[in-house]
Amino acid sequence: MRVVCALLVVAFVPLVPLVPTTIRSVDAVPAHIAGRFRDPTGFQQSASGQYFVFDRRSHVVFGIDADKSGAREVVHIGAEPGRIIDPTAFAVAPDGTFAVADAPDNRERIQIFTPAGFRSGGFTLPQRHTPRVVFENYVMNGIGSLQFTGRSILLSQPENGSLVTEYALDGSTVRTVGRLRGTGHEDDRQLHLALNSGLAVPNADGTLWFVFQTGEPLLRKYGRDGTLLFERHIEGREVDEAVSTLPTTWPTRRDAGGEYPIVTPTIRCAAADADGRLWISLLVPYTYVFDREGDKARVVRFQAAGVVAPNSLFFGPRGRLLVTPGLFEFPTE
Repeated sequence: MRVVCALLVVAFVPLVPLVPTTIRSVDAVPAHIAGRFRDPTGFQQSASGQYFVFDRRSHVVFGIDADKSGAREVVHIGAEPGRIIDPTAFAVAPDGTFAVADAPDNRERIQIFTPAGFRSGGFTLPQRHTPRVVFENYVMNGIGSLQFTGRSILLSQPENGSLVTEYALDGSTVRTVGRLRGTGHEDDRQLHLALNSGLAVPNADGTLWFVFQTGEPLLRKYGRDGTLLFERHIEGREVDEAVSTLPTTWPTRRDAGGEYPIVTPTIRCAAADADGRLWISLLVPYTYVFDREGDKARVVRFQAAGVVAPNSLFFGPRGRLLVTPGLFEFPTE
């Protein structure tokens, strides 16, 4: 018997790193308006075109007309319901309603407001406010991870046993999504929780991204029913140094509730565009763009008066990307 063997030759082509592209701003809040704000850390827009600016240091939410002709306070400082004190996060729904997370008397609170700034609902979380992920005096974990869909609130709360907890607007739990990842620090509960903190980023089709903000950079995507679809490592020359120098010990903070590690994030912020692509801004001034399948498609830098390192990203109704600091608008293509 004669046997013929075919030799299959497979050529391995090295992956070519994506070359960063620069996106330049095409618009911004005028300087005479922007100068009113002390620390604008949220810049978002409703479907009607009205802009909102979250001024964290002033404890105020401002409304800006669609033509950027003027700004007005719509939510004022104060600890009582309908006002905000020690706010950490802010999110606008397409219909112009918005949510603000604050912490009167160190108790985590979520409030919902109409576009005009009238309180329409809210609730206080039962647990104490515990800062675990901190960067430049921003607390990013817990209510600092707030996302608002208009129908529900999404928070990163690994202390509940899952990556994401979804709340109804009355504060009842709708569901939890995502198993915690292994960290190698399971014997240190507070550190284990800090390394499972992240950002829940909803898509228009009902799927959900989750981006781990601390430790090894990682993203996951979940289906509408909460099933894990895939997991991807966030890799690239821009993030290599941060990954190679990840700490093995962390500073701690002690308060009346005990001692907690303070972990610096590797990811600043993230948002999904109308096509379901995930934009992730690193600590260094680069942003990675992942397609719907979790493959890295672009590396971008934002350029305005200088290079912009975003601390918040939001896709407006015209498809433009709204960025702080600077209150800039960028095209996405």
